[in-house]
Amino acid sequence: MIDLRIEEASLNAWPALEQVLLDGWLIRFSRGYTKRANSVNPLYASAVPLEEHVQRCEELYRARQQPCIFRLNSITAPGRLDQILADRDYRVVDPSLVLQLDLESAHTLQPLSRRLKEEPLDTWLDLYCRFHGVARDQQFTHETMLQRIPGGRLLASLPEGTEVAAIGLGVLGQDCFGLFDLVTAPTRRKHGHGAALVTAMLNWAQERGGKHAYLQVVETNVPARRLYEKLGFRELYRYWYRVPAD
Repeated sequence: MIDLRIEEASLNAWPALEQVLLDGWLIRFSRGYTKRANSVNPLYASAVPLEEHVQRCEELYRARQQPCIFRLNSITAPGRLDQILADRDYRVVDPSLVLQLDLESAHTLQPLSRRLKEEPLDTWLDLYCRFHGVARDQQFTHETMLQRIPGGRLLASLPEGTEVAAIGLGVLGQDCFGLFDLVTAPTRRKHGHGAALVTAMLNWAQERGGKHAYLQVVETNVPARRLYEKLGFRELYRYWYRVPAD
């Protein structure tokens, strides 16, 4: 099933620094950098009672002095788990959609007048920090995770004259291509650079054997959802986080 394949591909595309497979649940630790890489991901049916399984996860994160975060999706999470977490005062944050595009039948892929530039890691991270307004010297964990990405990694920029209009991260695992960290320069937004970047990245993936493209978008990000739907992406499944109450 393509939804399960893409869920696995997305986990591989953003590798945790440490992870444990515990009775069907993938438990990830990365010094607190991003919820995705520091969360419990139920993947397969477990023989352990859910309440007991939750407690074991809490103990593992407590030992690392991190909050225990659960990432639940609509295809593999046990039906009762969401309510069990709610009863333990875990709250929902960042409900998101996973969108998918069949690259073999996509109508958005066409000859391009603008070409991507594949950046070295240091240059791409400098651009990422500039676009997001974050300090470069605080990106050690981020850099380590990028270095550990398996498969085909694309650190892309979209030039505009002598400047860079947009950047993105692409990961090709077998024939599934994930798009991440898509961001347009603050001074160049609302000029079509985002669509041009995504289209160029999809062409890159298709030329290298990609058949299925996917990306994640927060449910409330309506402008981004409209852009991706215009490019042909459609909802495949959903996920959300449960985090401990403050």
